[in-house]
Amino acid sequence: MSARYNRPVTGPACRAHRDTGRRSPAGRPDGPGPAPRARDCEACPPPPAPRLAARSARPRFDPSPTAFHRPDPKPVNPRLDTLQPYPFEKLRALFKDVTPSAAFPAISFGIGEPKHPTPVLIREAVIGALDGLASYPATAGSEPLRAAIARWVERRYGLPAVDAANEVLPVSGSREALFSLAQAVIDATPRADGKTAIVLCPNPFYQIYEGAALLAGAEPWFVNSDPARNFAPDFSTVPDDIWARTQLLFVCSPGNPTGAVLTLDDWRELFALSDRHGFVIASDECYSEIYFDEAAPPLGGLDAARRLGRGFERLVMLSSLSKRSNVPGMRSGFVAGDAAILKRFLLYRTYHGAALSPVWQRASVVAWEDEVHVQENRALYARKFNTVTPMLAEVLDVALPDAAFYLWANVARTGLSDTEFARRLYADYNVTVLPGSFLARDAHGTNPGRDFVRIALVAGTAECVEGARRIVDFCRGLAR
Repeated sequence: MSARYNRPVTGPACRAHRDTGRRSPAGRPDGPGPAPRARDCEACPPPPAPRLAARSARPRFDPSPTAFHRPDPKPVNPRLDTLQPYPFEKLRALFKDVTPSAAFPAISFGIGEPKHPTPVLIREAVIGALDGLASYPATAGSEPLRAAIARWVERRYGLPAVDAANEVLPVSGSREALFSLAQAVIDATPRADGKTAIVLCPNPFYQIYEGAALLAGAEPWFVNSDPARNFAPDFSTVPDDIWARTQLLFVCSPGNPTGAVLTLDDWRELFALSDRHGFVIASDECYSEIYFDEAAPPLGGLDAARRLGRGFERLVMLSSLSKRSNVPGMRSGFVAGDAAILKRFLLYRTYHGAALSPVWQRASVVAWEDEVHVQENRALYARKFNTVTPMLAEVLDVALPDAAFYLWANVARTGLSDTEFARRLYADYNVTVLPGSFLARDAHGTNPGRDFVRIALVAGTAECVEGARRIVDFCRGLAR
């Protein structure tokens, strides 16, 4: 064996190996006592068990689940504790002990989910694109999709050539993009005065705006809607010191839940404030293709910039196929506008990982390039609104909105609060509406959603008319 294994090891040696023990550097035996055994001698007895040096006590590994329980657990991100319950969570709590009347089939005006049929051409496009399941998606979107979106933006808003490579970015629906945009835009570094960045939100509002602000480390500040301005937010109420801290402004036009559309004067004011304070404007326009006058489509942010002779500096708009084309399950949309913002947003998204499926990308090209199904969709909504609105106006304070598929109805004349109205309507007639106070925050001494209910006319015409008839009967029963 090698010299390594012929070295003597600890333990008494046999007679034949007593003289082969360890020696001192001078060649003498190390001292009295038995010589060590030879490792390769079978006659030598085995060595004693080695003595281990004393070690400091360490806890032994416990594989049980309780071993990983912290006595005072805290969330990984404490900002999650600042999120408010979603409106539909509040609605479930409101209805939890209510058994609706069995005399009526359920009708829901609560959730803004399109119920019109998905166009055949989009269904066929999805089927024809199924081979895309074998490929990872491009985060920046395919060139055909970006080009189709750019062409749609040009047609819809009368814009000159839109740079499909730099001014358009496909996203997995506007909801996802609204949230992630805030994470990419907000700088949560504390200011010199110790105050945090602000995100301005309309009130009432789409709750993603608030959640995006909070999880980005910013403070949401709410701009109440003004009934005297057709429920558009009154930006003149925002103090100068708030504008100075603002990094992001969410605009929803047409609005959810009010249907209000910002005017060109509103946009002029917002652009001037953005120029002065440097904040980004994110215009949520997911309802832009549901309106009631074919000759007067709602004004959008990019269109307003063009009309005012300016570029897209610090401006992005977000749109979606969900409402326009009745494909909420596709979660397909886009962000367009300031190329510098989109470049940084794309960088964020390469890590965020929310790329649109290749199947949806190819089907989305077909959807954005067709307007016939969109016009047919608008006609369906127009018929419903033109029938239902005058029916409800007999018992509630409600009018045809500028756009979108909601009626924003004031129920104060019934003598009930918005929550009690919704609860009793559900109990007596099995019709669901959403209390307006669930869609707003108490801000500046009031809740602008109080005394209102949101009625989403997303079902078929017959169902919407039947639901309206029940609401009329309910209100008239209260008056007796």
